[in-house]
Amino acid sequence: MKAMVYYGESDIRFEERAKPEILEPTDAIIRMTKTTICGTDLGIWKGKNPEIATAAKAKTGSFNGRILGHEGVGIVEEVGTAVTNFKKGDKVIVSCVSRCGTCENCQKQLYAHCRNGGGWILGYMIDGTQAEYVRTPFANNSLYLLPPELNEDVAVLLSDALPTAHEIGVQYGDVQPGDTVAIVGAGPVGMGCLLTAQLYSPSEIIMVDVDDNRLAMAKELGATHIVNSAKEDAVERILAITEGRGVDCAMEAVGLEATWDICQQVVKEGGNLANVGVHGKPVSFSLEKLWIKNLTITTGLVNANTTGMLLKTCCSGKLPMEKMATHHFKFNELEKAYDVFKHAADEKAMKVIIDL
Repeated sequence: MKAMVYYGESDIRFEERAKPEILEPTDAIIRMTKTTICGTDLGIWKGKNPEIATAAKAKTGSFNGRILGHEGVGIVEEVGTAVTNFKKGDKVIVSCVSRCGTCENCQKQLYAHCRNGGGWILGYMIDGTQAEYVRTPFANNSLYLLPPELNEDVAVLLSDALPTAHEIGVQYGDVQPGDTVAIVGAGPVGMGCLLTAQLYSPSEIIMVDVDDNRLAMAKELGATHIVNSAKEDAVERILAITEGRGVDCAMEAVGLEATWDICQQVVKEGGNLANVGVHGKPVSFSLEKLWIKNLTITTGLVNANTTGMLLKTCCSGKLPMEKMATHHFKFNELEKAYDVFKHAADEKAMKVIIDL
């Protein structure tokens, strides 16, 4: 089968790989029908996660590449003997988080830190979804039946982007009715934060980015204010909008020091700073200014414990996620899709969907 394989910083290859096999009774093999590229995949490509290779070498003594991807939908091809919730032929959404369901952390719904080899492993610690077939561990707990009425492009976003935004941005940020919210980063996860925040009726949502095209989409999707931080001082603008006080909740949805810094400067007393972005380098944490403000600062990796709820909400039509799927490619165009997503601002790309 063909797959996109990571070998090291700046080295990914679209090449032939062996079709995966059932390794554990709880596994399923999925024939992928749609997948996508996440900002995390770009980060891996750029060298943000060298632990992929070092972990493999520590376990087996060598590293022969890792198939990327942790999102997508497909059709069940084969199931292990312990899989009872799914059968061959079922259309499913593949969750980015695999969970055993029985360990101490899974019992706390802390599925991101499953102690039996789950968590975020697809496209990271094991081969992922940017392939014709993928092995999904703990299939009973880590797949979702795809409702026939749900747009499949939207279903792909339910793998990761939407639950990450909702759980790590909106829920951890404790968005309440009437709140003022600033979201720094208008990528797919930032847009997910924008959409799911509206389920909680905040009074104002300020979207910050450097891409006018993405900001225009944010306005269309419900942002009350947009700020291009390349053209104006985002901190000054947010403080002006909020009469100098700052916001109840600031969400960092990029993973850079500059975007983190905006967030830590605009949270008002008693507010919440929810870090959603994946950081690969240290940032300056102005604790000498923040300690007195009675803030709640949160970080996190998605647990996907709200995926089922979000799936129902998408089916109801209350989340216009389909607008985020801006580009479509055939599977044999995956390299081109990476190039487009890497240059998202120039290509006016939000989420690229790869059809197999």
